Amino acid sequence: MKILVVDDHPLIQQALAHSLPHLHGPVEVLSAIDRDEAITALARHPDCALVLLDLTLPGAHGMDLLVQMRRAYPHLPIVVLSATHDRGTVGTALAAGAQGYIAKTSTPEELLDAVRTVLAGETSITTDFAAAGPMIGGIPGHALGLTHRQADVLRLLVQGKPNKTICRDLRLSEGTVKVHVSAILRALNVRSRAQAIAELTRRGVVLDEGLESERR
Repeated sequence: MKILVVDDHPLIQQALAHSLPHLHGPVEVLSAIDRDEAITALARHPDCALVLLDLTLPGAHGMDLLVQMRRAYPHLPIVVLSATHDRGTVGTALAAGAQGYIAKTSTPEELLDAVRTVLAGETSITTDFAAAGPMIGGIPGHALGLTHRQADVLRLLVQGKPNKTICRDLRLSEGTVKVHVSAILRALNVRSRAQAIAELTRRGVVLDEGLESERR
């Protein structure tokens, strides 16, 4: 799988070249520092699976490049990776065709989680911008130290659903779900699903009410 990183900051390029290979399966990280290099890279690698695009590029407005790439490659997932993540900028990027928006303040785990979500065909928006996100028994996932996708997985996990069902409901691979479950257990400082449910109860998460609302 090939992922193109369009960013003129060497440290960002280096960080992503290090973290993206932690995705499931082999990953080849391509790099471009401006509009021309990005267009050339996509022409040379038509099998590129995803683009991570900074909005502040030398000699070009990132939003214009986003629109250009969306028109030229309508089925290519494009995720904005930016230090700017106010409501207006995020909304404009999504309206222009971005399938994800990641703040540069995100942790490596949050970035990988967002990339997995977009590769699975869904939209991922930085938690700095998004609302409270998925709720577990009336408590937002971020209050439990979880990303949006991890909270989605936990909501199904506490319903007793097996990994295969979670894969189907969230349109994720089994490997991705296993990664999320492991991250959930680490966040809750437990070793099993049963312990996770016990820990949620200890923290005051009313699972019965959450499950009832999910069944309606």
